[in-house]
Amino acid sequence: MPDTRPYIRFDDEGVCYPCRHYEDRKNKDWKKRWGELEALADKHRGRNGDYYDCIIAASSGKDSYFKTYIFKEKLNMNPLLVSIDNFSWTETGRKNYDNLSDEFGVDIHLISMNRRTARKMLKLGFEKQLIPTWYWDKAVYAYPLQMSIKLGLPLVIWGENTSYERGGPIIDDTPDALVQLKNDVVKPVPWDYWLQDGITMKDLNPAVYPSLEEIEKAKVEARFLSYYVPWSDHENYENMQKRGFRSLDDTGEWKREGIHMFPWLQIDTIGYLVHCWFKFVKMGHWVVSDYTSLEIREGHMTREEAVKLVNEEEYKLDPKMLKDFVDFIGITEEHFWNTVDKFYNKDLVEKRDGVYRLKEPMK
Repeated sequence: MPDTRPYIRFDDEGVCYPCRHYEDRKNKDWKKRWGELEALADKHRGRNGDYYDCIIAASSGKDSYFKTYIFKEKLNMNPLLVSIDNFSWTETGRKNYDNLSDEFGVDIHLISMNRRTARKMLKLGFEKQLIPTWYWDKAVYAYPLQMSIKLGLPLVIWGENTSYERGGPIIDDTPDALVQLKNDVVKPVPWDYWLQDGITMKDLNPAVYPSLEEIEKAKVEARFLSYYVPWSDHENYENMQKRGFRSLDDTGEWKREGIHMFPWLQIDTIGYLVHCWFKFVKMGHWVVSDYTSLEIREGHMTREEAVKLVNEEEYKLDPKMLKDFVDFIGITEEHFWNTVDKFYNKDLVEKRDGVYRLKEPMK
């Protein structure tokens, strides 16, 4: 993991703290933590009679399958899944979404955000800072909390604590998922920044966090499942294949250029991952570095294999992703690349024959 990842830290041996956290798993009392999760479930199960017991923040991905499996089948809960719609879908993602409800017998509340506003927000974020999905990402954190308060369902479940597991400003191993409001996944951009081109606060409701006073009054308990069970993207995929989850390789729908080695990663939509690719031109890394690091930690890949993949694949932006992104916000590919030219990090990245590449390969 390069030191250009925001908030990453290394110890005196040059090892990043997410790797140290992974090593520390062997010292955790996972049986005790599972007991804590069971006690949490006991507290909320049936509190509303035949109504829902809790909310799970969900998509159609492997991790959402895993969360649903744990709460529906292992803990005998009646969860309501709360999901944010995509601006485009893969066929595989749609099938996984439908199968999630079929396989586990759950209701899913899906909000489709105002596409006109979303299109404007993506374009504004892209042109101003290369942060196009700010509106979407903010809603992923805010909207389940809104529904928790409105429906009287105080227990809200997210998956992993990305800051602790992968590197970020929150380094404590905590079950409290409210800390993710400070984990910098969604940049703290003032609302006034977005209120232009006819956009008003009335258009942005799904992305507005409830106030701390509202959260405390409703006694919201937001929890990371990764605190209670050892978290593994790779194993979640393999285990949830048995429950009908399908990757892009499984369906043969799409071999994504640059990240084909992770056909189970964020596969429900097409153009969304363009925003992750912007990490490459700004910080010199994105999905390939992030996920090969996880694969190395878990013993699925050697460092030598990962370095080869980073140098050969990380710079690539899949053309289907790019077309979906520019078509949605209504710009040309020429405008896209001209905008990227304004923001790319010249200390880390250079253009060779019109293609962004790392100035120095990973070694």
